Amino acid sequence: MLVHSPRARRAVQAAFLALFLPVFALPFLVIVTASLATGWNGAFPSGATLDHYRAVARGDALDALTTSVLTALAASAAALVTGAWAALAARGTRARRVIDVLFVLPVAVPSVVVGLSLLVAFSKPPFLLNGTPAIVVLAHAILVTAFAYQSVAAALDRLDPACEQAAASLGASPLRVLVQVRLPLLLPSLSAAAGLCFALSMGELSATMMLYPPDWLPLPVKVFASTDRGALFPGAALAVVLMATTLLALTAVARIRTRATYR
Repeated sequence: MLVHSPRARRAVQAAFLALFLPVFALPFLVIVTASLATGWNGAFPSGATLDHYRAVARGDALDALTTSVLTALAASAAALVTGAWAALAARGTRARRVIDVLFVLPVAVPSVVVGLSLLVAFSKPPFLLNGTPAIVVLAHAILVTAFAYQSVAAALDRLDPACEQAAASLGASPLRVLVQVRLPLLLPSLSAAAGLCFALSMGELSATMMLYPPDWLPLPVKVFASTDRGALFPGAALAVVLMATTLLALTAVARIRTRATYR
């Protein structure tokens, strides 16, 4: 805190809360409140119930949640491997700027464009993925790989080359330097990138709407379908489940990152 006066510090904190609550916290509070309500005709909800969450537990929402988690795990793993590999390969080369542009391009255009491009590209043999879960995972991986690449590339730029040079001078092979020196130093950035990729994949909707097969229904699509039918309160319960699952995953990743930082 750059403000040293207690009175000024309290004023800054009050201003922050006045801005934070309406802009960031209030929408989430509204969703949580709606998931517990039976009606909302006035300024405040009417009735309190857990029926929406019971319906989530009894219906196919858990299958949709499992589908979202599996998709996010697969897409995050693919994005992390591809992004880290590309960042390591592009380090110190003339092609660095070209690779930067290629990885940023999918997030520079609307995700529905990425979905349409995959739909056209993989709808005919020999690369027939349309109607399979693989095309959904591929779309998510393409959309989140840019964040993994940028995170690892930035971490590589901050690495002290003396560590790698010392290991090489002691006779370590390039592979050993990579596995025992460079990757452990990159572990905090890798874990942060994994968490970000997972969270983004869990909430991806636009490209998923164009590609998902009937037997691979992610939870964001189910939330959209529920609210589109006018079932706002059950949709809010689904959204809370999605949000809670993502926050749990991010908390676990944050703990891994903290342990990696203090190794």
